[in-house]
Amino acid sequence: MREKFSTIYQRAADRKGGQRELERMLVAPLEHQALCEIPDDRWLAAFSQKVFQSGISWQVVRKKWPGFEEVFWGFDIDKMLLMPPEMWEEKATNPAIIRHLTKVMTIPHNAEMIHRVQQSHGSFSQFVADWPSEDIVGLWQYLKKHGKRLGGNTGAYTLRRMGKDTFLFTRDIEHYLRATKIVDSGRETKRAMQAAQQAFNEWQQESGRSLNHISQLIAFSVGDNRV
Repeated sequence: MREKFSTIYQRAADRKGGQRELERMLVAPLEHQALCEIPDDRWLAAFSQKVFQSGISWQVVRKKWPGFEEVFWGFDIDKMLLMPPEMWEEKATNPAIIRHLTKVMTIPHNAEMIHRVQQSHGSFSQFVADWPSEDIVGLWQYLKKHGKRLGGNTGAYTLRRMGKDTFLFTRDIEHYLRATKIVDSGRETKRAMQAAQQAFNEWQQESGRSLNHISQLIAFSVGDNRV
């Protein structure tokens, strides 16, 4: 059963020391224009970093990231598309980065995805910015289908990090959606995605809040993050 947003909000406020402290903790998405202005190479860098963080300490990846930026020429899309296979294999052995050929090979694949979107929408940032929040799971599915290793939470976490308004399927969010019987199937099934999207759309209409805020508030209202 879907709870009213006001109930979720009050429970989160009670757990986090009041409304003022709760509001201070919330992270807002970027405005549409600010999102449009992000250079497309930053999307490739962000997708690549999140791919490498999967199964590896995030801190280790962040520490090594300047090496990635240097080795891959700032993730310049055009340069990535011109590199022959043997050069990718060579770069995957560079000690300045985390040497993992399979993950390195996601970079040209995702560069191709971004390039195709540029041809049809002008820029990848414009494409993401224009994608309607009421179907954000559709954007997750697009990244999974057309990108490499961008399924699961990888694509959604990258969108959040870059400023796109999105909810997340974190452990706390999934537990809450199952406990309230909003989701009752595998998390990446079409049925689960649509049920979650519908619930978030209704909370958004009820509250006027961003998906970012609603997602964070649900997480703050449940789980092991009490203060």
